[in-house]
Amino acid sequence: MEQFIARQPILNLNKRLYGYELLYRGAPGRMLGQVSGEQATAGLLTSAFLTGNIDVISNNRLCFVNFTTDLLEKNLPLSFPKTKIVVEILEDVKPTPNIISICRNLKENGYTLALDDFVYRRELEPLLELVKIVKIDIRLTPLNTLVRTLNLLKHHQVKLLAEKVETEEEFALANRMGFSYFQGYFFCKPQGIKIKEISSVKLNLLRLLAEVTKKEIELERLREIISADVAITFKLLRFLNSAYYYLLQKVRSVQHGVALLGERELRRFCLLVIISELATEKPDELVRVVLVRAKFCELLGNAANLPESDCANLYMTGLFSLLDAMLDLQMSEILEKLPINAAVKDTLMGKENIYMTFLRLSQAFEKNVPPGRESSSNTCLLTEEQIQSCYLEAVKYANYLS
Repeated sequence: MEQFIARQPILNLNKRLYGYELLYRGAPGRMLGQVSGEQATAGLLTSAFLTGNIDVISNNRLCFVNFTTDLLEKNLPLSFPKTKIVVEILEDVKPTPNIISICRNLKENGYTLALDDFVYRRELEPLLELVKIVKIDIRLTPLNTLVRTLNLLKHHQVKLLAEKVETEEEFALANRMGFSYFQGYFFCKPQGIKIKEISSVKLNLLRLLAEVTKKEIELERLREIISADVAITFKLLRFLNSAYYYLLQKVRSVQHGVALLGERELRRFCLLVIISELATEKPDELVRVVLVRAKFCELLGNAANLPESDCANLYMTGLFSLLDAMLDLQMSEILEKLPINAAVKDTLMGKENIYMTFLRLSQAFEKNVPPGRESSSNTCLLTEEQIQSCYLEAVKYANYLS
């Protein structure tokens, strides 16, 4: 039976990607609440490792995976590569002598262990001697409890991972408190929006973005834009010669690349490069999230049999959905400078329309809203299988481009 999975990024102190927590989202015809912890983890591991999706979904990074008491007692982690997974011990796992022995064996065999949703109890001391990472939900844990917990953990050689970090303020606080890893989407929100001048480099990029998003633009004009920039030229050739395109011959010139791609794909390529350049001062994962959103929204539109023009607009909606976070400016101020489709603008400004339905569905995957909870999934008239297939293809696309 096909299983549905998603991922959430875990960043380090420098906001670089450290790994992903793999998230189980159910199976066809079964709601997430109907699945036990054992079934969820077994299904996730089967789907990720045994069907070959692991390198796609994890982008060759560490995978954090939840393990229940039963799965630990069955020594299931030993069936998977120690270089690819972090064994997350769930909060309801009791530290019995048998569990302690199993975890010690995992550590001795080179596996990285983590305690999930940690709340200090004296009985957990033996596990604290074995784990490398302790995960704490900073939103659910009262501040005084958090301070007390961190003081107790100072006596152990563990790294701290803050879960549910949703704002830059929470990231800064967790950083000051000694956390080393951060899970959440704080980097997808603008940081300190205020009236400020856009740097000349970014202003030029916005002008280029405006040029590329014009309704009418000639192929020759796109070729001129690319040829005038050495960095864009290099990225175009690398892009076309990547495994994603499976070309039989190397592309060695801009003219050759332009002829192969055509106006639509060439315009899209320029958008990708400009977006990535706008986000150079931001975490790399921000661009990855945008690429997944853009392709995911487009593929969902294709699956829902929307016209090609709408699918193209959905791609642009996803691609531009985090411009405010990239530039630390109000979205309204940015959109004033871009001559893009009115419906796309409305969506980016938060207005309800068909594009917003697809954008929300994409965001639900990021936040791990369980299947069936997204009202948009019904509105789009898509099956869970179609949505998961679109998501995996979007992740693959983002991996190649990033």
